[in-house]
Amino acid sequence: MNFNEKCYRILSQVPKGKITTYKSLAQEMKTKAYQAVGNALNKNPYAPEVPCHRVINASGKLGGYAKGIKKKIQMLKSEGIEIKDNKIDLQKYEYKFRSNSKNNYFGTLNGMSSFTREDRIDDRL
Repeated sequence: MNFNEKCYRILSQVPKGKITTYKSLAQEMKTKAYQAVGNALNKNPYAPEVPCHRVINASGKLGGYAKGIKKKIQMLKSEGIEIKDNKIDLQKYEYKFRSNSKNNYFGTLNGMSSFTREDRIDDRL
């Protein structure tokens, strides 16, 4: 699995109503390549099943979105996320990855079918 596919696999865990940061996503991938994560998300062929609109800057600012910032805001608000002054409260909405050695991000992607609800690590476990 290449870098982009690994990024999409991890990001597919973030549920509606939650966000993550480029930094957190990179850390879960065991890298400091935050900009590379952003570049991968900009090329995401699986959107919206792989929810790149749920990734923001570590400061809480919205960051970019391939379909435009207005579309990102619309999508986040439709999922119940509050946005004030173009920022999101990380304390309230940040998804915490449960990083451990059992996570397998190196499986094969077969198009969007690889990102079914059953394949995601359920946050309630």
